Amino acid sequence: MNVLLVTDSYPPEIRSASHLMQELAEGLSGRGHAVTVVTSYPQYNLAIDLKGTEYSEVSAEKGIIVIRIKTLPHHKVNFIVRGISQLTMPYVFLSKVKKHLKGKPDIVIVYSPPLPLAVVGEKIKNKYGAKYILNVQDIFPQNAIDLGALRNQLLITFFEKMERKAYAEADIVAVHSQGNREFLLREKTIRSEKIFVLHNWIEMEPYGSATPTGDFRRKLGLRDRFVFFFGGVIGPSQGLEVVIEAGKILREEPGLAILIVGEGTEKERLERLAKEYSLSNVIFHPFIAKHDYQALLKEVDVGVVCLTTKNKTPVVPGKLLSYMAAGLPVLALLNKESDGHQIVSEARCGYSEISDDPTQTASLMKRMYDGRDRLKDLGINGRMFAEKHFTKEKCLDQLEQLLSR
Repeated sequence: MNVLLVTDSYPPEIRSASHLMQELAEGLSGRGHAVTVVTSYPQYNLAIDLKGTEYSEVSAEKGIIVIRIKTLPHHKVNFIVRGISQLTMPYVFLSKVKKHLKGKPDIVIVYSPPLPLAVVGEKIKNKYGAKYILNVQDIFPQNAIDLGALRNQLLITFFEKMERKAYAEADIVAVHSQGNREFLLREKTIRSEKIFVLHNWIEMEPYGSATPTGDFRRKLGLRDRFVFFFGGVIGPSQGLEVVIEAGKILREEPGLAILIVGEGTEKERLERLAKEYSLSNVIFHPFIAKHDYQALLKEVDVGVVCLTTKNKTPVVPGKLLSYMAAGLPVLALLNKESDGHQIVSEARCGYSEISDDPTQTASLMKRMYDGRDRLKDLGINGRMFAEKHFTKEKCLDQLEQLLSR
């Protein structure tokens, strides 16, 4: 089948979403499907050595056609600029699809957020008769309302109408956890037979075979320290202030460190907070390339996932799966609604707490540090659970079943 994959995030951008989409594209291509990806031009969340690199509008990458499109700024800008960019994005995408697409797509898969890209799925479905799958990761506009980014009632009504239309036009709405399915069934008007759970996936082998070099520990002065690691986007949804505050409580523990790798709108504020507290145990570092990230996970001791309690939906952070694939014990600091708590509990791969209490967070970090000799089994448990439930091949099997419905 000819598959058109629509996403605003794709490598070389470094995000859970971009790697997820690349693995999906390569997995479908490997199973004999002809895959075209239409995505935004790489401008954000790049490794240092790739900043300023120029990319062709159309390229062939491992048998996949990738169309990269320059759009208005949509990261690290205020909400109004971001909103205008996201509202215009689908029409820019459609103009380039019309120009570059070869052949008639049988399937169009749209990754949301951003929700306005659902317009591309709707238009492609109506023009070509393609089956349209909407893959919903963040439930918008609810998540923006919860975070306080969207307050204007007219705008809320506008986006809720867009959301209803997106769900109505899609042939299949895929969500990444049972809690997300139940949330949509409870809060939105969607037929139950249209919504399916399609777990996010992880390519296990690169994480299992990655070799620690010790380079990052040497470079960052972490040679003999027990390292809690967070890697990814540093934005308001993550709520990483609780980790900084826990670092303040634990600053007299000389053997313990917190390493935060990534970029985002909240990074400068958190760096200022750590500086204000004079925290030598909290280290920030820019994004690194995917293969370096996989190796780094072999050098740290605990993987941290974090979501602010302002979130009210059952979202599961994508980075949780990469930690599990690497056999890394997990500390999950999440909103109470997140299905991540259930995953950590069922996998027995670490500890989870609601992310609203720095004292409790610090206590849990100290507990893991003091019991560090017993953490290896948690990491093994996590990898085994991921191999059973979240491998790319298992999730592709599920997706192909949806494609053939």
